[in-house]
Amino acid sequence: MQAAWFDLHEQDVRRYGSRAIGILLVLFAVLQAGGILHVPFLKRVELMTYDMRLDMTMPKSVFPGIAIVDIDEKSLAMEGRWPWRRDKMAKLVDQLFDRYQVAAAGFDIVFAEPDQNTGLEVLQSLDRGELSGVEKFHDALEKIAPRLDYDRTFADSMKGRAVVLGYYFSTEPGQNRTSGALPPPVFPAGSFPDLNTVFLKGRGYGANLDILQSAASGGHFDPLPDVDGISRRVPMLIEYHGAYYDSLSLELARVVMGNAPVTPIVKKSGGYSALEGLEVGGMNIPLDRNACSLVPYRGERGSFRYFSATDVLHGKVRPEDLSGKIVLVGTTAPGLMDLRASPVGKVYPGVEIHANLLAGILEQNIMQNPEYSEAAELVTLLVCGTILTIFLPKMSPLRSLLFTLFISSLVLAGNLYAWKKGFVLPIASPFLLIASIFVVEILYSYFFESRAKRQMSGLFGQYVPPELVDEMSENPGMFSMKSENRQMTVLFSDIRNFTKMSEGLDPEQLSSLINAYLTPMTTIIHSNHGTIDKYIGDAIMAFWGAPMKDPGHAENAVKAAIEMHGELERINVQFREKGWPELKIGVGINTGMMSVGNMGSKFRKAYTVMGDSVNLASRLEGLTKLYGVGILASEYTVQACPGISFLEVDRVRVKGKNEPVRIHTPEQNPDIVERFGRALECYRKRDWDEAEKRFREIGQERARLAEVYLERIAEYRKDPPPEDWDGVLNLLSK
Repeated sequence: MQAAWFDLHEQDVRRYGSRAIGILLVLFAVLQAGGILHVPFLKRVELMTYDMRLDMTMPKSVFPGIAIVDIDEKSLAMEGRWPWRRDKMAKLVDQLFDRYQVAAAGFDIVFAEPDQNTGLEVLQSLDRGELSGVEKFHDALEKIAPRLDYDRTFADSMKGRAVVLGYYFSTEPGQNRTSGALPPPVFPAGSFPDLNTVFLKGRGYGANLDILQSAASGGHFDPLPDVDGISRRVPMLIEYHGAYYDSLSLELARVVMGNAPVTPIVKKSGGYSALEGLEVGGMNIPLDRNACSLVPYRGERGSFRYFSATDVLHGKVRPEDLSGKIVLVGTTAPGLMDLRASPVGKVYPGVEIHANLLAGILEQNIMQNPEYSEAAELVTLLVCGTILTIFLPKMSPLRSLLFTLFISSLVLAGNLYAWKKGFVLPIASPFLLIASIFVVEILYSYFFESRAKRQMSGLFGQYVPPELVDEMSENPGMFSMKSENRQMTVLFSDIRNFTKMSEGLDPEQLSSLINAYLTPMTTIIHSNHGTIDKYIGDAIMAFWGAPMKDPGHAENAVKAAIEMHGELERINVQFREKGWPELKIGVGINTGMMSVGNMGSKFRKAYTVMGDSVNLASRLEGLTKLYGVGILASEYTVQACPGISFLEVDRVRVKGKNEPVRIHTPEQNPDIVERFGRALECYRKRDWDEAEKRFREIGQERARLAEVYLERIAEYRKDPPPEDWDGVLNLLSK
């Protein structure tokens, strides 16, 4: 009674102790999700899971409606270093709209400095100084001055056209410097009073020359990198001095739609009020709590067609390739520093980020990351954590694993369903909580059940080899000593001529030799997931696929055999140093259905395998000496080892069996495999002359194997086989 009470008490301690830790884990997860605790690691993991979901669902196709005119290395080589003269930029705009009839053009470039390449200032200085009063010079200068004012030329090329110039804001404290002229804000100051939305605030800016910006629209091209430096979001609105300025992609969409107004979508509930989206031209753009939109990356770099700027300038691009498209002008040249880290590439063109976002606006496939995603995360954590904390302590390790996987699958399915519907919900914290509770339960199970496992190990240790005990103890509920039929692989190895060899050694030397041989061979078998069945003198019997199932049992057995021969070379070096005889071994391997289990008498039992498949492996080991090879494997083993190359040795029919079996030996040289296969084909067709020729040619590589067939050919020439001969060697003895 006392022992029973003690066992019950132990179970209670285990159950309630693991539940207490589970409750603490749930509380920690809830505090983190609610923003009370900040765990940077969880944030990074969440970002990684976002990237994984994005990669799984990206269309990975080229978007047809947007093209990128690239100031690339080729363009710099042809047109000269950047910045180019503004008259060349004017020509580029004229080409885009006049020749190629594009729908709109956006520049992922800032034109912040006046063009100083014209010489106009020098001429004007001369007119005011040394050449002052020279009427002809003054008159000529007045005529050519407009043509030399390249900034005005560029501005004139943009007037009346759907052109958007890019600019940037500085958002770090202390970065208050300003340059250029900002475009009019999309929303004036005071447009969003008392909102819970936390807008990114600009402190300074770098914008275009006033003469240029006044001739075109404008949009900022500032992405908002996450804590890992990767650009996943772009602020659709940035607040500066109370007014709100839109992004390059949003402004392009607005311009393409005939300068459509941008309408805010504000959600109000009780005392909560937030900007959840923007509407432009009947299309909705979802925003998060920072008025940012997630970039709907289509795929890796190259999801939009690129055209070299120099080719556009010189009319080398087909008009139909750009006609009617929205064009973004940017750069991928490394020296111009517009390459960023993205979820789809560590070095990704900034211009393509804006192209992805613009395509998302047009296709209406921008993911939503609403404020209530936090509430969904909290509910998920509470429900999953509570269920697991209550039920896992009542379950066996296997059922705990299955139940945990079931709950995880439900969470994953729900998350992916929400993703498919366009909602981004957190998934890292629920999965980490589920995994943590499961690990705590497993550790508690291990701690409190280790004594029972040791008792079981002692019980079964008297029936099975010691190396199996640990595997049994890991999964005691799954392990059974009952005999069953399984698809397995068995191996027999034997030292050749060992009886004669042992006659020259005294008992102590013989014992040392056997130990020095069997120890490394056993280690190799164990390292390849094999089980030693028994030692039969100098022979080894081992099998794969039991007690624990092994899908690669055949391949592991063949690898073990190959490694055994490799290790034998090292062993023989040591044996020569000691004056011991060198060893040669033969290994036979077969795969098939076998009976495995605890077999024997009431006095002694052993975990072993039996059946015809086992007997065939033993026969193959004996045949290795006949064919002069170290390893022979049946065709059934070869079929289960697609990753290993074999040479077909023969077809044999063992005693007591009607069906022949092909036997093979591992061979890494494909030339030998092919040549020997052709020789075998001639042999089986009774083409003795051609077969003899081919076997003699291969004799240097496989001397004994070729000799076997040359001897048979010589006999068949004297005494030809019967008409129904099938090329099979009939073994008359076991």
